[in-house]
Amino acid sequence: MTIQELAPLASAFYDDQPTLEVARALIGRTLARRVAAGLVAGIIVETEAYIGAVDPSAHGYRGQTARNGAMFGPAGRAYVYFTYGMHHCLNVTTEPQGAAGAVLIRALEPTHGLELMRERRGSGLSTRNLCRGPGRLCQALAVTLADNGADLRGPALWIAETPDSACAFSIATSPRIGISQATDWLWRFYVPGNRYVSGRPWR
Repeated sequence: MTIQELAPLASAFYDDQPTLEVARALIGRTLARRVAAGLVAGIIVETEAYIGAVDPSAHGYRGQTARNGAMFGPAGRAYVYFTYGMHHCLNVTTEPQGAAGAVLIRALEPTHGLELMRERRGSGLSTRNLCRGPGRLCQALAVTLADNGADLRGPALWIAETPDSACAFSIATSPRIGISQATDWLWRFYVPGNRYVSGRPWR
Protein backbone atom coordinates (compact mmCIF):
# COMPACT_ATOMS: atom_id res chain seq x y z
CA MET A 1 0.00 0.00 0.00
CA THR A 2 1.34 3.43 -0.93
CA ILE A 3 1.09 6.55 1.18
CA GLN A 4 -1.47 7.92 -1.29
CA GLU A 5 -3.78 5.02 -0.46
CA LEU A 6 -3.58 5.35 3.32
CA ALA A 7 -6.91 6.08 4.96
CA PRO A 8 -6.99 8.83 7.60
CA LEU A 9 -7.43 7.81 11.20
CA ALA A 10 -11.11 7.50 12.14
CA SER A 11 -12.83 10.26 14.09
CA ALA A 12 -13.02 7.93 17.09
CA PHE A 13 -9.22 8.11 17.44
CA TYR A 14 -9.59 11.74 18.54
CA ASP A 15 -13.08 11.62 20.07
CA ASP A 16 -12.64 8.60 22.34
CA GLN A 17 -9.26 9.41 23.93
CA PRO A 18 -8.25 12.23 26.29
CA THR A 19 -5.65 14.71 25.10
CA LEU A 20 -2.68 13.07 26.84
CA GLU A 21 -3.53 9.70 25.33
CA VAL A 22 -3.84 11.21 21.86
CA ALA A 23 -0.44 12.86 22.30
CA ARG A 24 1.08 9.48 23.09
CA ALA A 25 -0.89 7.58 20.45
CA LEU A 26 0.18 9.92 17.66
CA ILE A 27 3.78 8.80 18.07
CA GLY A 28 4.54 6.41 15.22
CA ARG A 29 1.63 7.50 13.03
CA THR A 30 2.22 9.20 9.67
CA LEU A 31 1.36 12.83 8.93
CA ALA A 32 0.74 13.38 5.23
CA ARG A 33 0.25 16.52 3.17
CA ARG A 34 -0.93 16.74 -0.44
CA VAL A 35 -0.87 19.93 -2.55
CA ALA A 36 -0.57 20.58 -6.29
CA ALA A 37 3.23 20.32 -6.11
CA GLY A 38 3.08 16.79 -4.72
CA LEU A 39 2.79 14.70 -1.57
CA VAL A 40 5.08 14.78 1.45
CA ALA A 41 4.86 12.74 4.64
CA GLY A 42 6.71 11.69 7.75
CA ILE A 43 6.40 9.61 10.90
CA ILE A 44 5.47 11.59 14.01
CA VAL A 45 8.28 11.19 16.57
CA GLU A 46 7.58 14.04 19.02
CA THR A 47 4.43 15.69 20.38
CA GLU A 48 3.31 17.95 23.23
CA ALA A 49 -0.11 18.08 24.91
CA TYR A 50 -1.99 21.24 25.93
CA ILE A 51 -5.30 21.25 27.85
CA GLY A 52 -6.87 24.68 28.23
CA ALA A 53 -9.01 23.89 31.26
CA VAL A 54 -6.01 23.25 33.55
CA ASP A 55 -2.88 24.27 31.68
CA PRO A 56 -1.58 27.84 32.02
CA SER A 57 0.70 27.24 29.02
CA ALA A 58 -2.22 26.38 26.71
CA HIS A 59 -3.48 29.02 24.31
CA GLY A 60 -7.05 28.40 25.44
CA TYR A 61 -6.39 28.76 29.17
CA ARG A 62 -7.81 32.28 29.36
CA GLY A 63 -10.68 31.68 27.00
CA GLN A 64 -11.51 31.65 23.32
CA THR A 65 -10.22 34.30 20.94
CA ALA A 66 -10.12 34.78 17.19
CA ARG A 67 -6.57 33.38 17.17
CA ASN A 68 -7.18 30.22 19.17
CA GLY A 69 -10.75 29.46 18.13
CA ALA A 70 -9.89 26.24 16.30
CA MET A 71 -8.43 24.84 19.52
CA PHE A 72 -11.94 24.70 21.00
CA GLY A 73 -13.01 21.85 18.74
CA PRO A 74 -14.28 19.75 17.29
CA ALA A 75 -11.62 17.10 17.80
CA GLY A 76 -9.55 15.91 14.86
CA ARG A 77 -9.01 19.30 13.25
CA ALA A 78 -5.86 21.31 12.57
CA TYR A 79 -5.11 24.20 14.90
CA VAL A 80 -2.41 26.26 13.19
CA TYR A 81 -0.91 29.39 14.69
CA PHE A 82 1.86 31.79 13.67
CA THR A 83 4.56 32.59 16.21
CA TYR A 84 7.58 34.88 16.53
CA GLY A 85 6.53 36.51 13.28
CA MET A 86 8.10 33.69 11.28
CA HIS A 87 6.96 30.15 12.18
CA HIS A 88 3.73 28.22 11.73
CA CYS A 89 2.95 25.46 14.23
CA LEU A 90 0.55 22.57 13.61
CA ASN A 91 -1.61 21.14 16.38
CA VAL A 92 -4.27 18.41 16.43
CA THR A 93 -7.43 19.36 18.34
CA THR A 94 -8.47 16.79 20.91
CA GLU A 95 -11.20 17.90 23.32
CA PRO A 96 -14.99 17.97 22.74
CA GLN A 97 -16.53 20.98 21.02
CA GLY A 98 -16.25 24.02 23.27
CA ALA A 99 -13.26 22.79 25.30
CA ALA A 100 -9.70 23.83 24.49
CA GLY A 101 -7.30 20.97 23.89
CA ALA A 102 -4.63 20.23 21.31
CA VAL A 103 -1.47 18.26 20.61
CA LEU A 104 1.46 20.09 19.04
CA ILE A 105 3.30 18.07 16.39
CA ARG A 106 6.92 18.86 17.19
CA ALA A 107 8.90 16.63 14.83
CA LEU A 108 8.66 14.16 11.97
CA GLU A 109 10.96 11.54 10.54
CA PRO A 110 10.58 12.32 6.81
CA THR A 111 9.56 9.39 4.63
CA HIS A 112 8.04 10.77 1.40
CA GLY A 113 8.70 13.79 -0.80
CA LEU A 114 12.10 14.69 0.62
CA GLU A 115 13.16 16.65 -2.45
CA LEU A 116 10.00 18.72 -2.32
CA MET A 117 10.70 19.37 1.36
CA ARG A 118 14.19 20.57 0.44
CA GLU A 119 12.77 22.94 -2.17
CA ARG A 120 10.81 24.57 0.64
CA ARG A 121 13.40 24.35 3.40
CA GLY A 122 16.74 24.60 1.56
CA SER A 123 18.52 22.37 -0.92
CA GLY A 124 21.57 21.82 1.27
CA LEU A 125 19.71 20.61 4.35
CA SER A 126 20.25 17.14 5.71
CA THR A 127 17.25 14.84 5.99
CA ARG A 128 17.56 15.10 9.77
CA ASN A 129 16.85 18.83 9.76
CA LEU A 130 13.92 18.90 7.35
CA CYS A 131 11.18 18.39 9.97
CA ARG A 132 13.02 18.55 13.32
CA GLY A 133 10.94 21.17 15.11
CA PRO A 134 7.37 22.47 14.71
CA GLY A 135 8.26 25.46 12.52
CA ARG A 136 10.51 23.42 10.27
CA LEU A 137 7.96 20.69 9.69
CA CYS A 138 5.26 23.22 8.79
CA GLN A 139 7.58 24.83 6.26
CA ALA A 140 8.51 21.41 4.83
CA LEU A 141 4.84 20.42 4.54
CA ALA A 142 3.66 23.86 3.36
CA VAL A 143 1.27 24.13 6.33
CA THR A 144 0.07 27.71 6.89
CA LEU A 145 -2.75 29.61 8.57
CA ALA A 146 -4.88 28.68 5.57
CA ASP A 147 -5.00 25.17 7.07
CA ASN A 148 -6.31 26.35 10.43
CA GLY A 149 -9.48 24.42 11.24
CA ALA A 150 -8.96 21.86 8.45
CA ASP A 151 -10.40 18.39 8.99
CA LEU A 152 -7.48 15.99 9.51
CA ARG A 153 -9.27 13.26 7.62
CA GLY A 154 -7.97 14.71 4.36
CA PRO A 155 -7.74 15.02 1.48
CA ALA A 156 -5.03 17.68 1.78
CA LEU A 157 -3.80 17.03 5.33
CA TRP A 158 -4.28 13.83 7.29
CA ILE A 159 -2.83 11.40 9.82
CA ALA A 160 -2.78 7.66 9.13
CA GLU A 161 -1.34 4.42 10.37
CA THR A 162 2.25 4.10 9.22
CA PRO A 163 2.62 1.65 6.31
CA ASP A 164 4.84 -1.42 6.66
CA SER A 165 5.35 -0.79 10.35
CA ALA A 166 3.96 -2.20 13.56
CA CYS A 167 4.53 1.22 15.16
CA ALA A 168 6.15 -0.54 18.10
CA PHE A 169 8.05 2.54 19.23
CA SER A 170 9.42 3.07 22.70
CA ILE A 171 7.95 6.33 24.00
CA ALA A 172 9.52 8.61 26.59
CA THR A 173 8.11 11.67 28.36
CA SER A 174 9.63 14.95 29.48
CA PRO A 175 8.66 18.53 30.32
CA ARG A 176 7.54 20.57 27.35
CA ILE A 177 9.93 22.87 25.51
CA GLY A 178 9.94 26.67 25.40
CA ILE A 179 7.23 27.39 27.97
CA SER A 180 7.38 29.42 31.19
CA GLN A 181 4.51 27.87 33.18
CA ALA A 182 3.77 24.27 34.16
CA THR A 183 7.38 23.61 33.25
CA ASP A 184 7.61 20.35 35.20
CA TRP A 185 4.60 18.59 33.66
CA LEU A 186 5.65 15.53 31.66
CA TRP A 187 3.43 16.34 28.70
CA ARG A 188 6.01 15.98 25.94
CA PHE A 189 6.16 12.57 24.23
CA TYR A 190 8.99 11.43 21.97
CA VAL A 191 10.89 8.45 20.61
CA PRO A 192 14.08 8.18 22.68
CA GLY A 193 17.23 7.97 20.60
CA ASN A 194 15.48 9.04 17.41
CA ARG A 195 17.72 11.49 15.52
CA TYR A 196 14.75 13.46 14.18
CA VAL A 197 13.46 14.53 17.60
CA SER A 198 13.82 18.29 18.10
CA GLY A 199 14.73 18.57 21.78
CA ARG A 200 17.55 17.14 23.80
CA PRO A 201 16.93 13.98 25.84
CA TRP A 202 15.64 14.77 29.33
CA ARG A 203 17.79 13.80 32.30
